[in-house]
Amino acid sequence: MAATTDGTGEHSGPSAPAPPPSAASPSPASPPARRPGPVATAVSVLGELLITAGLVLGLFVVYSLWWTNVVADRHADAQADKVRDQWEHQDTGPGALDTRDGIGFLHVPAMSNGEVLVEKGTTSKVLNEGVAGYYTDPVRATLPMTGKPGNFSLAAHRDGHGAKFHNIDKLDEGDPIVFETRDDWYVYKVFAILPETSKYNVKVLGRVPKESGRTKAGHYITLTTCTPVYTSRYRYVVWGELVRVQKVDAERTPPQELR
Repeated sequence: MAATTDGTGEHSGPSAPAPPPSAASPSPASPPARRPGPVATAVSVLGELLITAGLVLGLFVVYSLWWTNVVADRHADAQADKVRDQWEHQDTGPGALDTRDGIGFLHVPAMSNGEVLVEKGTTSKVLNEGVAGYYTDPVRATLPMTGKPGNFSLAAHRDGHGAKFHNIDKLDEGDPIVFETRDDWYVYKVFAILPETSKYNVKVLGRVPKESGRTKAGHYITLTTCTPVYTSRYRYVVWGELVRVQKVDAERTPPQELR
């Protein structure tokens, strides 16, 4: 057999035959897979259930604290537009009468919540629509448009469903609370705050709210909502007293407290 040269020009001999493959030694049989015991299986199932529950809970929180606000605000805005349209085009309306559409708008600068439509009732059906409601039960609110002494008592959600009273704890004594109707601006000033009381304490809604420190009839406003935040265990209460009534002009110029 002729010799060959490699790439360097040097001669190389014929290649040696490869050694015969050795017989592979048989590998020992793999032991059977060990099945998890009942405890391990239970822990695994529990873990999966907890993860699923966490996801469901997270979605519920998003729904409760975000999506319900979006839906409620949309409804409240549409209803507010309807009320203002009635005020502009009808001889009578929510400014003078108690109607199902809304009786006016609450403005509380310290809460930074814009205008809040006020409707009749404090049931979940009413408040879930992103509005404030005036009490009809167990104590009936005295509407300021009547001119009679009494307590214009209101409620709204603090979290979810518009959360119109979320920042109620930002109110201090002396802060203004303004209620707007078709014909008048009712300007109140905060004079007392009750950070926590039983949700069954209806005395705070009385015609003369004695827990506020007042003992004589007057023109009061009361704001109530749940506390602590994200719970409904107790009630947070703010009282105000009417300091003046300002007629609405053609431009609906707001009182100086709102400028």
